[in-house]
Amino acid sequence: MNKFFTMLKTEFKLSFRGMDMIIFALCMPVVIAVILGAIYGNKPAFSGAEYSFLEQSFGALSTIAVCAGGVMGLPLLISDYRNKKILKRYKVTPTNPSFLLAVWVAIYVIYSLLSLLLVFGTLFLFFGCRFSGSFGSFLLTYVLVMLSMFSIGLMVGGIAPNMKIASVIASILYFPMLIFSGATLPYEVMPSVLQKAADILPLTQGIKMLKAVSLGFPLETVWKSITIMFAFMIICGGIAVRFFKWE
Repeated sequence: MNKFFTMLKTEFKLSFRGMDMIIFALCMPVVIAVILGAIYGNKPAFSGAEYSFLEQSFGALSTIAVCAGGVMGLPLLISDYRNKKILKRYKVTPTNPSFLLAVWVAIYVIYSLLSLLLVFGTLFLFFGCRFSGSFGSFLLTYVLVMLSMFSIGLMVGGIAPNMKIASVIASILYFPMLIFSGATLPYEVMPSVLQKAADILPLTQGIKMLKAVSLGFPLETVWKSITIMFAFMIICGGIAVRFFKWE
């Protein structure tokens, strides 16, 4: 356990060098929350709604860091370490290479939870947002979204033959999900045609779950989204484990 936390501390410090996660996982969600707050304030999500537009958007904003770390960060980090022969060196040490993957996942979990707290704190302190649902249910749902997104990142990073291809695949997955899943551009303001197209994105289903739980709706209303997220977690995670390339 001491070895895990020592390695976690070292890798966490290294993550500050690129500043990517600081910008995209911590700063960007807060900036978007402030912009939406300035535009919509406490306006109802729709006519007669009991909750505001911002309260409805909380679940979506909390997934920006998950998407940045899982879909973009993990594939590029794995490919970079493979390209530099770091993974190969770990194979000849007493430390299992899977140990390193666990450390990376833990780092992105930390970024995601910090982003969640920053977004909630911003909306609560400056815009008076309420949380109508169960915090326990929300955290369980949030963990499912994280595991699903991270499994996608592990799959891409694990099977991509080099960093260039990993970067292309990660970008193809990351930017459509970031823009069209509802994480940045609110799903509710999209045209119906665009909403139907966005429904095929896994993050869209995750955001639907988080919105339902944060607003106090029963999970039975989003059982389809839960099933899809579990399917992505199992399938992508299985592919990552089966075909992962250490060198």
